[in-house]
Amino acid sequence: MKIKIIDTTLRDGEQTSGVAYTASEKLHISRLLLEEVRVDCIEVASARVSAGEMEAVKRITEWASSTGRLSQVEVLAFIDGVQSIQWIREAGAQTVNLLSKGSLRHLTKQLRKTPEEHLADIRATVEKLMQLGMTVNLYLEDWSNGMKHSKDYVFFMLDHLKNLPLQRIMLPDTLGILTPEATFRYCEEVCGRYSGISFDFHAHNDYDLAVANSLAAVKAGIRGIHATVNGLGERAGNTPLASIVAVLKDHTDAEMKVNEEKLTIVGKMVETFSGIRIPANKPVVGENVFTQASGIHADGDNKDLLYYNDLLPERFGRVRKYALGKTSGKSNILKNLEELGIRLDPAAMRRVTERVIELSDRKENVTSEDLPYIISDVLQSEGTEQRIKVRNYSLTVAEGLKSSATLSLEVDGVRYEETSSGDGQYDAFMNALRKIYTPLNRLLPKLIDYTVTIPPGGKTDALVETVITWETADHREFKTRGLDPDQTISAIQATVKMLNIM
Repeated sequence: MKIKIIDTTLRDGEQTSGVAYTASEKLHISRLLLEEVRVDCIEVASARVSAGEMEAVKRITEWASSTGRLSQVEVLAFIDGVQSIQWIREAGAQTVNLLSKGSLRHLTKQLRKTPEEHLADIRATVEKLMQLGMTVNLYLEDWSNGMKHSKDYVFFMLDHLKNLPLQRIMLPDTLGILTPEATFRYCEEVCGRYSGISFDFHAHNDYDLAVANSLAAVKAGIRGIHATVNGLGERAGNTPLASIVAVLKDHTDAEMKVNEEKLTIVGKMVETFSGIRIPANKPVVGENVFTQASGIHADGDNKDLLYYNDLLPERFGRVRKYALGKTSGKSNILKNLEELGIRLDPAAMRRVTERVIELSDRKENVTSEDLPYIISDVLQSEGTEQRIKVRNYSLTVAEGLKSSATLSLEVDGVRYEETSSGDGQYDAFMNALRKIYTPLNRLLPKLIDYTVTIPPGGKTDALVETVITWETADHREFKTRGLDPDQTISAIQATVKMLNIM
């Protein structure tokens, strides 16, 4: 069975508290969703929101028109005479998602109209859109409550809407009230009664059931599923795009156009533009979801991939990792050492394992990049001596002036000193570092992520952990960490670790 995936990150997802995209960001996300991820449609805005929203939709529709994708770009419209219609036409869109009422309570309390009056308004709006040659889909807002409390009203609406020239009718669980059992029952009833209508299901995640409910909807006969990147949306959000694609592929016979390998990329882009971090344990796209922490699991994977499931990280452009900590044991450490090309005898392995456990008990994070330092410390090895050392540095900041840094760096026993300015003390430090490295023909990796963590309730003298993610010229990623009460110094510590790893 063919399932359409409709992404509403740029409309419903932007209703996440504190999220607002620029026109340029909306265009970048639109292009990635349609060109790379290959969702079927994207809902990009609500009509009449703002001048900025108009500019964003214009840029998206101009690009979509030039690439033959305009029919895949949809905009939410209201039943407000011609105001929404004029707005959407000016923005250059051709497909309208018309918002109507799917429950009697919403109709009578919010619009204060009868079902007959509401239906007449819908007909009039659809007729105007047809005259303009536009494509129309229809939302039945609060449909789930309509099926639960006013089913006769829902059937009254669908009995009359089925004869209108609508491409799809969309069934939202607007308040996220459904369970998988109720979703299946309601969707099966509607699909069976109106077999000639193409229905979408639009879930909200208030009870953390959006993915389960979307799966139930597909099993009941729904052929269009709405989702958002990283599950963004109002309150608890919407159905996460990556999760529902993986679930439908592995637990149904659904055929989808979506390119799974690009789901991580679009997740990272939306994380950056929205400012909403992806939880480390979020399925498919979270930092830790393909990381085994238990030594038993690593041992089983060594023997016959005993702890693998169908969610292979390679499907999503990722790799499996083995965490280092007090539960990891020597199997996890062995996996990380293999990746680094390091071999240890059994006695050395035992001592390194003990040190990793000791550090974890103190709540210190241990990564594969830390292993050479741990080995050096435990075995007092000459081979991992730090070849690059910061001998001294001076950082200054002043109101109205750029920050400056003077850096004294020792490289293979030779000292170098440079001074530079920058947008902040760390930027000035990095600029001074580049002035030293450039004449030496040494390459610095690209800084692609920088996170600072302060303990909950931490005071001004609390330790700050800075984690920097670097990307090498051959596109390998690795992380380094620094820990100090001063944020800039902790970042410098992480940078010095990077220099020695490189």
